[in-house]
Order: sequence, then structure tokens, then C-alpha cells
Amino acid sequence: MFTGLVEGRGTVREIWSEGAAIRLTIEAPDELTDDRVVGASVAINGCCLTLVEVDGDRWMFQAGEETISKTNLGELQPGHQVNLERSLCADGRFGGHFVQGHVDGVGYVDGIQRDGEWVTMWFRVLEHLATQLVPKGSVAIDGVSLTVAAIERDRFSVALIPHTLQMTILGIRSQGDAVNIETDIIGKYVQKFVDARAAE
Repeated sequence: MFTGLVEGRGTVREIWSEGAAIRLTIEAPDELTDDRVVGASVAINGCCLTLVEVDGDRWMFQAGEETISKTNLGELQPGHQVNLERSLCADGRFGGHFVQGHVDGVGYVDGIQRDGEWVTMWFRVLEHLATQLVPKGSVAIDGVSLTVAAIERDRFSVALIPHTLQMTILGIRSQGDAVNIETDIIGKYVQKFVDARAAE
């Protein structure tokens, strides 16, 4: 379980192909390297992966075919930056929202509106993902817990404060970039219940 509060930005250093899967080496920021345990869960751009090897400040992960097909991890190249969040400790402070690290699909940056240091960013998504969002509800974008500002048929917007732009890779996203989307788990359960009742 994660909170969507990104702890730092890592840098992709190496990528190996392992058949249909890939193996990632990510250089973690100094503030995260004091707590590194093989087998731990880490959200990379909001996608939960298992830490399989540690070499100093370099963390190694494996991503399978299903993960690559449903996320933007398959587009990563050496030098790219990624959002990192370690899994939540049982006694930790919960400041974002319930983020599972199970990406629902990929969206695309559809508009960037700047107002001084603030940014309103629009994302285009498949319609079935848009139906799981509500104004002022929660959404995780590349692992960042955010509040939905507005929703249209197949896109939605969020307001990004200067701190979020500085601390996460959303601050370096451009028009057309692919982002990982995880809708609120509560919305998914409600939709499943409503769909089941409608089918009766």
C-alpha cells in the first residue's frame, strides 16, 4: 500500500531485456538509500515493483509483460527520471490517499496551462477510466496523489502546486507524454456494484 506522496526522483541507469520482461536499474536519491531491503515494494511512477537487488544507491527491479503493457515503464530509457515511493509502514503517517500501485491504464498529457508558478494539467484517458473519477476525488498520476479538478468525457484536469512540480516528474512532463493512471479504489468498487445491479 502507498499514499501517493512521492519521496524522491530516481534516475534510470540501465535496462535489460529478459524475454518479454525487462530488468531496471534505478539510481535512488541519497535520502532513500538508508532503507533498502531486497523484497521490499517500491512504487515506480506509481507502479508497484519488487526490489530484487541492491548495489549501493542502485536498485534493481523486474517488470513483466503484463506490467509493461499496462504502464509507461516500457517507454523508459537510461537517463529518464522516475517518481519513487517506498511502501507505507503500518505506523506511518497517511497523508495522501489509498494507492495500491496497481496501474489501471496509461493516459496522455493533453494540455498544460500555466498561471505563474501553478499549472493546470489535462490528461486524456479511456472513457472507462474517466467514469471512475469524480470532481474533488482522488487520482494517482505517475504515483502522485492528486485531486481531480474537472472531468470531461475522456479527459480530466488537476491543479499542480509548485512543490509538486519541483519534487515529482510531473514538473518535466510535456504535451503527449504517457503517464500511469490509478483511479481511486473506492470508485472502482462503487462502479462494480452499480454495474452488477444494472445487469440484474
